[in-house]
Amino acid sequence: MLVYRCGLDVSSRSLTYLATRLRGHRRRIGSRWRRLSVGRQALLVLAHLRNGPTYAQLAAGFEMGTSTVYRYISEAVDLLAALAPTLDGAVQAASTKAYVLLDGTLLPIDRIAADRPYYSGKHKRHGMNVQVIADPFGRLLWASPALPGAVHDVRAAREHGIIDALAQAHPPCWADKDYHGAGGTIRVPFRGRWEAHSAGQQAVNRSQAKIRALVEQAMATLKSWRLLRKLRCSTTRITGLVQAVLTLHHASSTAG
Repeated sequence: MLVYRCGLDVSSRSLTYLATRLRGHRRRIGSRWRRLSVGRQALLVLAHLRNGPTYAQLAAGFEMGTSTVYRYISEAVDLLAALAPTLDGAVQAASTKAYVLLDGTLLPIDRIAADRPYYSGKHKRHGMNVQVIADPFGRLLWASPALPGAVHDVRAAREHGIIDALAQAHPPCWADKDYHGAGGTIRVPFRGRWEAHSAGQQAVNRSQAKIRALVEQAMATLKSWRLLRKLRCSTTRITGLVQAVLTLHHASSTAG
C-alpha cells in the first residue's frame, strides 16, 4: 500500500485535549509501553474521525497492525463518549438563550434492503436518526444517541426526553413540520398546502423557515467529521462515535 502525507483540518486544541485525556487514562489503568505516544494516538483517532480512512489505511500510515489501530481508536472513542455533554447540560445552556433549534438528521449506513428498521422513508436510504439541538446562531449544543433510521423525528425526540427537558427549562424551541404534536415549548409551522393558508399563516411559516435554516449550520458541523457521512461500522458503535465527535467539538470551541 502506498503511503503519503495528508493534512488534517482540525484545531490543535482538539489534539491537545484528546492527548491530555489519553495520558490521564493510561495513568489510571497503569499502562506501560505503547506503540504510539499519547500525541500520536490522538492524531490517529482524529484522522479516523475527521477524514474517515479505513483501519488498513491508518495501519499503513502509522506503521502498525490493523488490530492495534482498532484497539487504539476504540479506547479513545469510548473515553471521549463518556465525556460528552448530557441532555440536561445542553438544556441548561439552552435556558439562557432566546430560543433553540431542534432538528433530526440521518447518518447514512451500509445496510441491505432487508434491514427495514434502519430504512428512512423520508430520506429513501438506510441510516441512523440523530437529533440535534442548536443555539440561535446555529452552533451545535447537543446531539442525541443514534436510533434506527425508520424512527420518526418526533418519536425520537420523545424517546430521548428532549420535549420534556425543554418544557421544564422553558426556552422556546423552533422545529419543522416533522415535530407536529410534540407539545411543550416546541413551535412548528402550520400544516397543509401553502395556498390554503391565510396571509398571516404564510407569513408565520416564512419567518419560521428563516429561523430554522440556521440549524443546518449545526448539521454541517456534525458532518464535517467525514466518518459520519458514510458509516460502515456496527450500528451499536454509532452512538459512541457521535458522542466522541460532540466532545471534541465542544473541547475545541470552548478551549482558551
